[in-house]
Amino acid sequence: MFIETVPNRDSPAAVLLRESYRDAEGRTQKRTLANLSKLPGEVVAALKAILKGGTLVGPGVDQLQIERSLPHGHVAAALGMIRKIALDRLILSTAKDAEARRNCDLAVAMIVDRLITPRSKLGFVRAVDEETATTSLGAVLDLGRVKEREAYEALDWLLERQVRIENGLARRHLEDGALVLYDVSSSYFEGRHCPLAQYGHSRDHRGDRPQIVYGLLCTRDGLPVAIEVFEGNTADPMTLKSQIEKLKSRFGIKRVVLVGDRGMITAARIRDDLKSSGLDWITSLRAPQIQALAQENGPLQLSLFDERDLAEISSPDFPGERLIVCRNRDLATERARKREALLSATERELARIQAHVRRKGSPLRTAVEIGLAVGEVVNAKKMAKHFALDIRDGHFSWARKVDQIAAEAKLDGIYVIRTSVPAEDLSPAHAVQAYKDLARVERAFRSMKTVDLEIRPIRHWTADRVRAHVFLCMLAYHIEWHLRQTLAPLLFHDPDLEAARTERRSPIASTEPSARARSKKAIKRNANGDPVHSFAGLIDHLGTMTRNTMRMPLAAKHRFTLLSKSTPLQEAAFKLLGFGP
Repeated sequence: MFIETVPNRDSPAAVLLRESYRDAEGRTQKRTLANLSKLPGEVVAALKAILKGGTLVGPGVDQLQIERSLPHGHVAAALGMIRKIALDRLILSTAKDAEARRNCDLAVAMIVDRLITPRSKLGFVRAVDEETATTSLGAVLDLGRVKEREAYEALDWLLERQVRIENGLARRHLEDGALVLYDVSSSYFEGRHCPLAQYGHSRDHRGDRPQIVYGLLCTRDGLPVAIEVFEGNTADPMTLKSQIEKLKSRFGIKRVVLVGDRGMITAARIRDDLKSSGLDWITSLRAPQIQALAQENGPLQLSLFDERDLAEISSPDFPGERLIVCRNRDLATERARKREALLSATERELARIQAHVRRKGSPLRTAVEIGLAVGEVVNAKKMAKHFALDIRDGHFSWARKVDQIAAEAKLDGIYVIRTSVPAEDLSPAHAVQAYKDLARVERAFRSMKTVDLEIRPIRHWTADRVRAHVFLCMLAYHIEWHLRQTLAPLLFHDPDLEAARTERRSPIASTEPSARARSKKAIKRNANGDPVHSFAGLIDHLGTMTRNTMRMPLAAKHRFTLLSKSTPLQEAAFKLLGFGP
């Protein structure tokens, strides 16, 4: 490090603390670490002497003092990405008054804080307040003293701009003819005071808690664009109509292909919502519908798959639609194994009940008592349909429905993609891949709920605060998605995944990791020799770069900021991001 004086035309010269380094091509470069222009001349002179290896001698003078040191690198990465994609400008929009800027800074700070360390709003306030800060976030955004009331007011202010922000994201990332992924999830709720919190089908396996349901719209690459919150007892198909109106009216997209699972895009929703709106769709058929197609003389014949794993058929039951039948042999093997395991486990439990019934003095004597015990077993493993049960007073026996099990086994590994998109616009292989891309929405839910952003449990009391909290988490994942894409060479991500998908012989087959991905996983380093991490691990490592407030004993009132020296991994990360810490 060294101090350099830079002329500034008619203004006083700038006194800068700088550092020299070599770039990737070996050329010597320099970067500015701090502006020392406001420090007294004697302080700058003393600092120059220290940087040259000298020692200051005098009463009460020992060395430079670090007044405060705060984790900074992860803040710089997240905040820099927000500014790089101009999300802060989209949030602020046309509001230019001081109150709007303050609310925007607090909203941006909550997004960054949710990404680096998910916590409550009270925890956020303490983490950014100038007196109790645990990261450099408050200092970088110059938030000063932050009150809990201000955080909630900024949250309300952000919700008021949700429509405008989502419209802006749609303009950036969606266009006519785009494939749009849609799926729903739920998160449990702590408390009983929010009208949105209702008991329903819990994807968190927390049936003892009320919940909310939310639907997420993503681009085909899994980038979230919009989110909507529903009451916790809302069925998946009932959320679809509002998404169609959002795409057509708010986003102004005339042609769009909506991709959803078979529980979402049902026959009723296709008839009542999608067709009337002029939207195309990609979904799949339910098991009973597939069984109907596979009846004798039906359009789905297993001989179609003697030498291939994909075939397109048509049926009068689905007029004007394309049906793409897929057979995954690996999936068939796994389903057969799992079915046999469940059947065997169920039989062991049924044998235990049978022995209990035959025992003298057993409490299981009446048909009702035996039926309750048997029902608990067969329903727990979803195997009731595969057993013929004989239950009478003092008697219980069972037998497998061999013919029914064989009929089901014939269709193992077979699934049918249903779409309204013409063949000239979407090939069968691309239709199948588009449906499989729904896994990217599941990845977004997984990240938002458990891995990174911890959207649950939800503790807000009012409906609007819950909506604002969920929207904030979506924006945080939007930033995380961009960070993951940019930092992929330093993560365990497969950089050649899309190329591998293109080179597959069939979209039905599983995508094998590329040679580079296998190498990264084996040696835990990328091609440049940099160690690779999980996303959370890399964010934690960036956080070890600190922002230090320095003080000179000779001039105690004057302070300047100095960043800690970057590690090679931190330098590589910020080089990929395209901006400095």
